Amino acid sequence: MSSSSSSSDDGDTDGGSTSGAGRSGDVYEAPSPSRPRHGANDVWPEPFLESLAVQVAVDASLTAGRLAAAPALANVFRVCTTWQAVSRSDHLWQLISRQVWARTRLMHDTWRDEFIYRHRTATNFRSRNYVRSTLDFDTSDVDEPDSLSCRCLTLSDLYLAAGFADGTVRLFLLNNRLHVRTLRPPLRDRFGRFSRAVSGIVISDSRLVFATMDGDIHVAEINGVGTHTRTAYAGDIVNDGALVDFAGCGRYWVGLFAGVPGRAFHIWDCNSEETTFVGGSLTDPEAVMGWHTLTELTTSLGRLRISGGETAVACTRWRIMAIDLRNQGVIIGEDEEQRRGLLVTGFDANDDAYVRMDSRGNVIVRRVRTQEVVCEFRVSGAAQRRVMGCVNRLHALMCAGGVMRVWEVERGEYLYSVRERVGEVDAIVADDRHVAVASSSSSSTAAVSTIHLWDFGAL
Repeated sequence: MSSSSSSSDDGDTDGGSTSGAGRSGDVYEAPSPSRPRHGANDVWPEPFLESLAVQVAVDASLTAGRLAAAPALANVFRVCTTWQAVSRSDHLWQLISRQVWARTRLMHDTWRDEFIYRHRTATNFRSRNYVRSTLDFDTSDVDEPDSLSCRCLTLSDLYLAAGFADGTVRLFLLNNRLHVRTLRPPLRDRFGRFSRAVSGIVISDSRLVFATMDGDIHVAEINGVGTHTRTAYAGDIVNDGALVDFAGCGRYWVGLFAGVPGRAFHIWDCNSEETTFVGGSLTDPEAVMGWHTLTELTTSLGRLRISGGETAVACTRWRIMAIDLRNQGVIIGEDEEQRRGLLVTGFDANDDAYVRMDSRGNVIVRRVRTQEVVCEFRVSGAAQRRVMGCVNRLHALMCAGGVMRVWEVERGEYLYSVRERVGEVDAIVADDRHVAVASSSSSSTAAVSTIHLWDFGAL
């Protein structure tokens, strides 16, 4: 395993940008009336000051970006000793962490520590301060060429999971960057060379779930041992087609299929593991190509993401569709590009917005549920080179020609290019702390993937 660090920013620029309106939604939760108050004669009761501090932080993040919340709060706490004392309320920092950074899970000793950590990590991300590593994994059990070709990556707070073309999932611990486990699906008849390729991976607190292109869904305990997995759902490839992407959240698993018209979306209840919805025409134009994905390497036919836990948004070459997971089958919004077509590998979504790119590199960031335009920017060279992109809460990352470039997604500002070149990118994923890329180098038999990890929270 090799590692290197990089910091500071250079003066490179790329493209122009325009920005739209700020984020919307509920701005804060008032402190509970059941919480104890100071005496009736207090001019500034603690619950009132907490509400004020939360409102100041949210207003600052809406108008000037999330990094503006911390200095705005510092000004509030400087007013007097009474106001400063409110800053010691962990309940206050829990509210602010949720509203500004959308954090509901405590990863540090206190919520104040959690907020400070998220702010520093975002500052590192903006200023290009990181530690880079190359992840090593055991290849002694590799018995076919496709075992070393990575098809997808997934991050959680603790793990990175990599899915390979032979159906293998390799799990890495983020804190020490070690390969800790290899998972394999049960043996089954193949419908083509890539029918066992991993389509997508979902990581929760207790288990890892992954799906393969033949439509099977497999489950393993996240803290288990060995390679054993359980098949939660057996795919019906003849009637459904190929499962080209797979995603999930706390309540649902969602699959995007191509091959059979009218069956693009499949939704499962992840607790009962029962299918709750099948339908949709999003991938109907890709029906024929869907079958080709089982036997040959093709361009990506579709990408699927979960946004906000209640919406699935998917992209094909000609159309983007958002569907409601609570009212299954209801289309929330559609976005078409009939003239130039969309680059599927340049599409991604976070909890609020999605990033879409046309074949000339023109990028639009839109709100998932309203289709409101947030900002626009351009990725140069997209028409000549393969582009692979992803997005986290604040940034869009686009890889082209071995170079990874970073934009801010609330205003479309170009920030920098990452110094390390990564080669031909096969998969990419990012969260607020990490970026992982699988890139390939050609051998005599098949593509061999190298997994790179950038950690913006380690400094």
